Amino acid sequence: MHVAILGCGYVGLELGRQLETRGHDAVGVRRSAEGVRRIEDASLEAVRADITDPDALADVPDADAIVFIASSGGRGAETAREIYVDGLRTAIEVFGERENPPDRLVYTSSTGVHGDHDDDWVDEQTPLEPTTEKTAVLAEAERIALEYPTEYGYDGTVARYAGLYGPGRYRLERYLEGPVTEGYLNMVHRDDAAGTVRYLLEEELARGDVVQVVDDEPAEKWAFADWLADECDVDRPPKRTKAERLEDDDLSDAARRRILTSKRCSNERLRALGYEFAYPTFREGYRDAVDAYTG
Repeated sequence: MHVAILGCGYVGLELGRQLETRGHDAVGVRRSAEGVRRIEDASLEAVRADITDPDALADVPDADAIVFIASSGGRGAETAREIYVDGLRTAIEVFGERENPPDRLVYTSSTGVHGDHDDDWVDEQTPLEPTTEKTAVLAEAERIALEYPTEYGYDGTVARYAGLYGPGRYRLERYLEGPVTEGYLNMVHRDDAAGTVRYLLEEELARGDVVQVVDDEPAEKWAFADWLADECDVDRPPKRTKAERLEDDDLSDAARRRILTSKRCSNERLRALGYEFAYPTFREGYRDAVDAYTG
Protein backbone atom coordinates (compact mmCIF):
# COMPACT_ATOMS: atom_id res chain seq x y z
CA MET A 1 0.00 0.00 0.00
CA HIS A 2 1.26 3.48 -0.94
CA VAL A 3 0.26 6.20 1.53
CA ALA A 4 0.74 9.95 1.20
CA ILE A 5 0.85 11.68 4.60
CA LEU A 6 -0.10 15.33 4.12
CA GLY A 7 1.22 17.34 7.04
CA CYS A 8 3.71 14.74 8.22
CA GLY A 9 4.54 16.03 11.69
CA TYR A 10 4.32 14.63 15.20
CA VAL A 11 1.83 11.82 14.50
CA GLY A 12 2.53 11.60 10.78
CA LEU A 13 6.16 10.64 11.28
CA GLU A 14 5.14 7.82 13.61
CA LEU A 15 2.50 6.70 11.12
CA GLY A 16 5.10 6.62 8.37
CA ARG A 17 7.45 4.56 10.55
CA GLN A 18 4.70 2.07 11.37
CA LEU A 19 3.66 1.73 7.73
CA GLU A 20 7.22 1.22 6.49
CA THR A 21 7.91 -1.34 9.22
CA ARG A 22 4.92 -3.35 8.02
CA GLY A 23 6.01 -3.31 4.37
CA HIS A 24 4.05 -0.35 3.04
CA ASP A 25 5.39 2.72 1.25
CA ALA A 26 4.89 6.11 2.86
CA VAL A 27 5.70 9.58 1.59
CA GLY A 28 5.61 12.53 3.97
CA VAL A 29 4.63 16.01 2.83
CA ARG A 30 5.59 19.25 4.58
CA ARG A 31 5.86 22.83 3.34
CA SER A 32 9.01 23.86 5.23
CA ALA A 33 12.61 22.81 4.68
CA GLU A 34 12.86 21.90 8.38
CA GLY A 35 9.76 19.72 8.09
CA VAL A 36 11.22 17.92 5.10
CA ARG A 37 14.48 17.37 6.97
CA ARG A 38 12.62 15.71 9.83
CA ILE A 39 10.83 13.39 7.43
CA GLU A 40 14.13 12.43 5.84
CA ASP A 41 15.70 11.94 9.27
CA ALA A 42 12.94 9.39 9.92
CA SER A 43 14.11 7.54 6.78
CA LEU A 44 10.91 8.33 4.91
CA GLU A 45 10.47 9.69 1.41
CA ALA A 46 9.78 13.42 1.61
CA VAL A 47 8.13 15.97 -0.65
CA ARG A 48 8.19 19.69 0.05
CA ALA A 49 4.78 21.09 -0.84
CA ASP A 50 2.14 23.45 0.50
CA ILE A 51 -0.96 21.31 0.86
CA THR A 52 -3.18 24.31 0.07
CA ASP A 53 -1.47 24.75 -3.34
CA PRO A 54 -2.78 22.43 -6.07
CA ASP A 55 0.30 22.97 -8.24
CA ALA A 56 2.61 22.03 -5.38
CA LEU A 57 0.58 18.91 -4.62
CA ALA A 58 1.24 17.73 -8.16
CA ASP A 59 4.74 16.78 -6.95
CA VAL A 60 3.32 14.23 -4.53
CA PRO A 61 3.27 10.75 -6.11
CA ASP A 62 0.07 8.76 -6.60
CA ALA A 63 -1.13 6.93 -3.52
CA ASP A 64 -3.62 4.25 -2.56
CA ALA A 65 -4.54 6.33 0.47
CA ILE A 66 -4.02 9.90 1.55
CA VAL A 67 -3.89 10.85 5.22
CA PHE A 68 -4.64 14.51 5.88
CA ILE A 69 -2.99 15.17 9.22
CA ALA A 70 -1.95 18.80 8.89
CA SER A 71 -1.77 21.24 11.80
CA SER A 72 -2.67 24.90 11.92
CA GLY A 73 0.07 25.43 14.50
CA GLY A 74 -2.21 26.69 17.23
CA ARG A 75 -3.26 29.69 15.18
CA GLY A 76 -6.78 31.10 14.88
CA ALA A 77 -9.93 30.19 13.02
CA GLU A 78 -8.95 31.94 9.78
CA THR A 79 -5.76 29.91 9.43
CA ALA A 80 -7.63 26.77 10.48
CA ARG A 81 -10.16 27.32 7.69
CA GLU A 82 -7.39 27.82 5.15
CA ILE A 83 -5.84 24.48 6.08
CA TYR A 84 -8.64 22.21 7.25
CA VAL A 85 -11.37 23.34 4.87
CA ASP A 86 -9.71 24.90 1.82
CA GLY A 87 -6.60 22.72 1.99
CA LEU A 88 -8.54 19.53 2.57
CA ARG A 89 -10.90 20.28 -0.31
CA THR A 90 -7.93 21.06 -2.56
CA ALA A 91 -6.19 17.78 -1.68
CA ILE A 92 -9.35 15.76 -2.31
CA GLU A 93 -9.74 17.39 -5.72
CA VAL A 94 -6.08 17.16 -6.79
CA PHE A 95 -5.77 13.47 -5.96
CA GLY A 96 -9.29 12.65 -7.15
CA GLU A 97 -8.71 14.13 -10.60
CA ARG A 98 -5.62 12.02 -11.24
CA GLU A 99 -5.51 9.16 -13.70
CA ASN A 100 -4.84 6.89 -10.69
CA PRO A 101 -6.90 8.36 -7.85
CA PRO A 102 -6.61 7.07 -4.30
CA ASP A 103 -8.91 4.46 -2.85
CA ARG A 104 -9.54 6.40 0.35
CA LEU A 105 -8.84 9.42 2.51
CA VAL A 106 -8.34 9.60 6.28
CA TYR A 107 -8.79 13.03 7.84
CA THR A 108 -7.68 13.52 11.44
CA SER A 109 -10.02 15.75 13.44
CA SER A 110 -10.35 16.61 17.13
CA THR A 111 -12.75 15.68 19.92
CA GLY A 112 -13.00 19.44 20.43
CA VAL A 113 -15.88 19.36 17.93
CA HIS A 114 -18.05 17.96 20.74
CA GLY A 115 -17.96 21.11 22.83
CA ASP A 116 -19.05 20.96 26.46
CA HIS A 117 -21.09 18.05 27.84
CA ASP A 118 -20.79 18.76 31.56
CA ASP A 119 -18.56 15.70 32.19
CA ASP A 120 -20.99 13.38 30.37
CA TRP A 121 -19.94 10.68 27.87
CA VAL A 122 -19.75 11.38 24.13
CA ASP A 123 -19.21 9.07 21.17
CA GLU A 124 -19.47 9.08 17.37
CA GLN A 125 -23.27 9.38 17.54
CA THR A 126 -23.28 12.43 19.81
CA PRO A 127 -24.42 15.55 17.89
CA LEU A 128 -21.55 17.98 17.39
CA GLU A 129 -21.67 21.20 19.38
CA PRO A 130 -18.47 23.13 18.67
CA THR A 131 -18.07 26.08 21.04
CA THR A 132 -15.36 28.06 19.22
CA GLU A 133 -14.84 29.33 15.68
CA LYS A 134 -11.92 26.94 15.28
CA THR A 135 -13.79 23.82 16.38
CA ALA A 136 -16.67 24.86 14.11
CA VAL A 137 -14.15 24.81 11.26
CA LEU A 138 -13.07 21.31 12.29
CA ALA A 139 -16.68 20.14 12.27
CA GLU A 140 -17.11 21.53 8.75
CA ALA A 141 -13.93 19.75 7.67
CA GLU A 142 -15.30 16.45 8.98
CA ARG A 143 -18.32 16.85 6.73
CA ILE A 144 -16.10 17.61 3.73
CA ALA A 145 -13.89 14.58 4.47
CA LEU A 146 -16.88 12.24 4.51
CA GLU A 147 -18.85 13.70 1.60
CA TYR A 148 -16.48 15.24 -0.92
CA PRO A 149 -14.27 12.23 -1.82
CA THR A 150 -17.34 10.34 -3.02
CA GLU A 151 -17.64 12.83 -5.88
CA TYR A 152 -14.33 11.43 -7.14
CA GLY A 153 -15.12 7.78 -6.48
CA TYR A 154 -13.30 7.16 -3.22
CA ASP A 155 -14.14 7.00 0.46
CA GLY A 156 -13.40 9.29 3.38
CA THR A 157 -12.84 8.42 7.03
CA VAL A 158 -12.62 10.76 10.02
CA ALA A 159 -10.25 9.78 12.84
CA ARG A 160 -11.29 12.10 15.68
CA TYR A 161 -8.32 12.51 18.02
CA ALA A 162 -8.41 13.21 21.72
CA GLY A 163 -5.52 15.14 23.29
CA LEU A 164 -2.20 13.88 21.99
CA TYR A 165 0.71 13.05 24.28
CA GLY A 166 3.92 11.06 24.03
CA PRO A 167 7.64 11.66 23.50
CA GLY A 168 8.32 15.37 23.66
CA ARG A 169 4.75 16.13 24.76
CA TYR A 170 4.35 14.74 28.25
CA ARG A 171 4.20 18.19 29.93
CA LEU A 172 5.02 16.69 33.32
CA GLU A 173 5.81 20.01 34.98
CA ARG A 174 2.38 21.37 34.13
CA TYR A 175 0.76 18.74 36.34
CA LEU A 176 3.49 18.26 38.93
CA GLU A 177 3.76 21.95 39.75
CA GLY A 178 0.10 22.93 39.39
CA PRO A 179 -2.20 24.41 40.26
CA VAL A 180 -4.42 21.88 38.49
CA THR A 181 -7.97 22.84 37.56
CA GLU A 182 -10.71 20.23 37.89
CA GLY A 183 -12.21 18.49 34.87
CA TYR A 184 -11.50 15.53 32.59
CA LEU A 185 -8.61 14.78 30.26
CA ASN A 186 -9.30 12.70 27.16
CA MET A 187 -5.99 11.46 25.82
CA VAL A 188 -4.35 9.19 23.29
CA HIS A 189 -0.66 8.36 23.00
CA ARG A 190 1.04 9.38 19.76
CA ASP A 191 1.81 5.75 18.90
CA ASP A 192 -1.86 4.78 19.18
CA ALA A 193 -3.00 7.87 17.28
CA ALA A 194 -0.79 6.72 14.41
CA GLY A 195 -1.55 3.06 15.01
CA THR A 196 -5.29 3.60 14.69
CA VAL A 197 -4.95 5.19 11.25
CA ARG A 198 -2.58 2.45 10.15
CA TYR A 199 -5.00 -0.19 11.42
CA LEU A 200 -8.04 1.35 9.70
CA LEU A 201 -6.14 1.46 6.41
CA GLU A 202 -4.76 -2.06 6.62
CA GLU A 203 -8.02 -3.64 7.72
CA GLU A 204 -10.22 -1.62 5.31
CA LEU A 205 -12.37 -0.32 8.16
CA ALA A 206 -14.58 2.72 8.80
CA ARG A 207 -15.03 3.77 5.19
CA GLY A 208 -17.41 6.71 5.09
CA ASP A 209 -17.46 6.78 8.88
CA VAL A 210 -16.11 8.48 11.99
CA VAL A 211 -13.96 6.77 14.61
CA GLN A 212 -13.15 8.42 17.92
CA VAL A 213 -9.47 7.88 18.76
CA VAL A 214 -9.08 8.01 22.53
CA ASP A 215 -7.69 5.62 25.11
CA ASP A 216 -9.66 3.49 27.56
CA GLU A 217 -9.92 5.88 30.47
CA PRO A 218 -10.82 9.57 30.59
CA ALA A 219 -8.66 10.92 33.39
CA GLU A 220 -10.01 13.20 36.10
CA LYS A 221 -7.34 15.92 36.19
CA TRP A 222 -6.87 16.01 39.97
CA ALA A 223 -6.53 12.23 40.18
CA PHE A 224 -4.18 12.18 37.20
CA ALA A 225 -1.96 14.86 38.71
CA ASP A 226 -1.86 13.05 42.05
CA TRP A 227 -0.93 9.77 40.34
CA LEU A 228 1.90 11.50 38.48
CA ALA A 229 3.17 13.12 41.66
CA ASP A 230 3.10 9.81 43.55
CA GLU A 231 4.90 8.00 40.74
CA CYS A 232 7.51 10.77 40.51
CA ASP A 233 7.88 10.82 44.31
CA VAL A 234 7.08 14.53 44.69
CA ASP A 235 4.45 16.41 46.65
CA ARG A 236 0.99 16.38 45.18
CA PRO A 237 0.27 19.68 43.37
CA PRO A 238 -2.16 22.39 44.49
CA LYS A 239 -5.62 22.24 42.98
CA ARG A 240 -8.36 24.65 41.97
CA THR A 241 -12.03 24.29 41.17
CA LYS A 242 -13.33 25.72 37.94
CA ALA A 243 -14.99 28.54 39.86
CA GLU A 244 -11.67 29.44 41.48
CA ARG A 245 -9.84 29.38 38.16
CA LEU A 246 -12.47 31.56 36.50
CA GLU A 247 -11.86 34.26 39.10
CA ASP A 248 -8.52 35.06 37.44
CA ASP A 249 -8.67 38.43 35.71
CA ASP A 250 -6.11 37.56 33.03
CA LEU A 251 -8.11 34.79 31.36
CA SER A 252 -8.90 35.14 27.67
CA ASP A 253 -12.31 34.19 26.33
CA ALA A 254 -10.77 31.10 24.74
CA ALA A 255 -9.21 30.07 28.05
CA ARG A 256 -12.54 30.48 29.83
CA ARG A 257 -14.24 28.26 27.26
CA ARG A 258 -11.57 25.58 27.70
CA ILE A 259 -12.05 25.60 31.46
CA LEU A 260 -15.81 25.28 31.12
CA THR A 261 -15.62 22.53 28.50
CA SER A 262 -15.54 19.02 29.92
CA LYS A 263 -16.60 15.63 28.61
CA ARG A 264 -15.65 11.98 28.66
CA CYS A 265 -14.90 10.47 25.24
CA SER A 266 -15.72 6.83 24.57
CA ASN A 267 -13.55 4.53 22.44
CA GLU A 268 -16.13 1.74 22.39
CA ARG A 269 -16.40 1.83 18.60
CA LEU A 270 -12.63 1.69 18.06
CA ARG A 271 -12.39 -1.24 20.47
CA ALA A 272 -15.27 -2.97 18.67
CA LEU A 273 -13.35 -2.62 15.40
CA GLY A 274 -10.59 -4.68 16.98
CA TYR A 275 -7.83 -2.16 17.58
CA GLU A 276 -5.43 -3.14 20.38
CA PHE A 277 -3.82 -0.22 22.19
CA ALA A 278 -0.11 -0.07 22.87
CA TYR A 279 -0.96 2.30 25.74
CA PRO A 280 -4.52 1.62 26.96
CA THR A 281 -4.38 4.31 29.68
CA PHE A 282 -2.13 7.10 30.90
CA ARG A 283 -0.57 4.68 33.40
CA GLU A 284 1.14 2.77 30.61
CA GLY A 285 1.59 5.82 28.39
CA TYR A 286 3.40 7.95 30.98
CA ARG A 287 5.69 5.20 32.25
CA ASP A 288 8.67 6.25 30.13
CA ALA A 289 8.23 9.89 31.20
CA VAL A 290 8.04 8.95 34.86
CA ASP A 291 11.08 6.68 34.59
CA ALA A 292 13.05 9.47 32.90
CA TYR A 293 12.01 11.95 35.59
CA THR A 294 12.94 9.68 38.48
CA GLY A 295 16.00 8.19 36.84
